[in-house]
Amino acid sequence: MGTDTQGKLYLCPTPIGNLGDITARTLEVLRTADLIAAEDTRNTLRLLNHFDLHVPLTSYHEHNKFEKASELVDNMLKGKVIACVTDAGTPGISDPGEILVRKAVEAGIEVTSLPGATAFVTALTVSGFSTERFVFEGFLPREKKARREILDFISKEMRTIILYEAPHHLKGTLSELREVLGGSRRIALCRELTKLHEEILRLSMQDACDHYKDRDPRGEYVLVIEGMSREEIAAAKQREFKDMSISEHVAMYEGQGFDRKEAMKRTAADRGMAKRDVYNALLL
Repeated sequence: MGTDTQGKLYLCPTPIGNLGDITARTLEVLRTADLIAAEDTRNTLRLLNHFDLHVPLTSYHEHNKFEKASELVDNMLKGKVIACVTDAGTPGISDPGEILVRKAVEAGIEVTSLPGATAFVTALTVSGFSTERFVFEGFLPREKKARREILDFISKEMRTIILYEAPHHLKGTLSELREVLGGSRRIALCRELTKLHEEILRLSMQDACDHYKDRDPRGEYVLVIEGMSREEIAAAKQREFKDMSISEHVAMYEGQGFDRKEAMKRTAADRGMAKRDVYNALLL
């Protein structure tokens, strides 16, 4: 497929479980590419053999993503057409494909992402939670401080939350989520998506922890978590001011430049009270 002109980068989604989910367009691009950059060449070779495709492979993974991306960009600048694949799903989502795309764009190379399988979208649509607004966090950081910052952000999130997690980390992550979000928050645990034994467990966070207390998680997980409700947000806001007297609360807003009437109005809203009750409390 390569020419004397500048090459091109194709992001080619591969099945997340069911081989029948690969598209005809993806197969055609893989068949005609000059080179396939694969996260795991052994895994990709099995896929190519299944579809009787014979294209050169090169390894492109987390540990060589920067130097190898530069090498691949040089090839594309010389006219090569490169297809990038991950182990499963769409390249660039929680994998090193992101770096290759960035470097290709910086070099002025055309990048095309083909439609296809994506684990987090599949999980979101079967979760039963709101799909109107959601946030994808991928894998939580392993470093404690960064992890804590993300969990704190998630604790205030109203949108549906989507996470990826490996089986050997699942129990610990569920325990942390229960601590941050509470045991009653609902979660959908999605594993083996698109495969014969696909499993979606829709539980409370507490029940999810209990479910895996005496079970060993298997397979890669997509966790879909219901966002914080408006009622929960209001209750949390009220708890912020539980150690502050009403007069101190009003004084806080006055110190921010609001007049007394507006300060009382905001205090009432924060505490879920009638403005009249705030006024009466100030008279005491």
